[in-house]
Amino acid sequence: MKTLRIGTRASELALWQANLVKKLLADLGYDSSIVEISSTGDEVLDKPLHEIGGMGLFTKTLDDAMFRGEIDIAVHSLKDVPTELPAGIVQAAVLERASEFDVIVYKNNTDFLKEEGAATIATGSLRRKAQWLAKYPKHTITGLRGNVNTRLRKLEENDWNGAVFAGAGLKRINLLPENHVVLDWMIPAPAQGAIMITALGDDKESLELCANINHEATEKAVWVERLFMRTLEGGCTAPIGGNAKIEGDTIHFKGILSDLDGSTNLTVQKSGPLSEYKTFGADCAKEIIAEGGAELMKKIKKEANI
Repeated sequence: MKTLRIGTRASELALWQANLVKKLLADLGYDSSIVEISSTGDEVLDKPLHEIGGMGLFTKTLDDAMFRGEIDIAVHSLKDVPTELPAGIVQAAVLERASEFDVIVYKNNTDFLKEEGAATIATGSLRRKAQWLAKYPKHTITGLRGNVNTRLRKLEENDWNGAVFAGAGLKRINLLPENHVVLDWMIPAPAQGAIMITALGDDKESLELCANINHEATEKAVWVERLFMRTLEGGCTAPIGGNAKIEGDTIHFKGILSDLDGSTNLTVQKSGPLSEYKTFGADCAKEIIAEGGAELMKKIKKEANI
């Protein structure tokens, strides 16, 4: 049995995720090693992500390394993975999900969450920006890029009231400060909090090994969320949120498509049988489209120069 070469980005969070995969495999008796690879998304930090290629920037470098035979599998934050994988690369496993919710890390106090006055909030996410402005229209949003360590440092260095993060990422590397509030009202990015492993479609050994650490309930939930996003033709280039919960044999889903400034928000809340999870996300997206989602997506793409 071969030693699996695990490809990962070089950030602290990415390495934590890769080491989790390494541990899970080791617990089952499989050997693996970690290969660090820098991505364009990590290197270009002075522009919003949607202006430099979108979510695929974080995965393409690892995809290329896999095609060159330098790594056997790649570990990704699933919310960063395009809904269509490159030809020849397949999903090998999805790990059990952590919390999917966003958090606001604040500087001094939380008065700005209660008052209607001005405040400055940092985020590089169009989804977070839109949903925040929908709730707090008098606030100002400032752009923020970089790995979680860099973004926390920038929050300290600037006169902002707070910055929005994925709670799971901060918690995984023990950087979630006490001065945070869970944003349970904000619909998270599809697949937020989940980790995906990819491999070459013809690499049967790697696929068989990774299948042993796949978490079926998470896999089905994020399938629903990602199909919702794919049907709307969005990625991190559009303010789309989607969250699926599985309770017994039922799926409960909340989804949102927002205008860039949060002035328009099309939402769907729907439940259905788990047996229909393969198509459920598309059904939810079609309800958004019927409410005017297609026209809103065209407007978003025009305004964001996508």
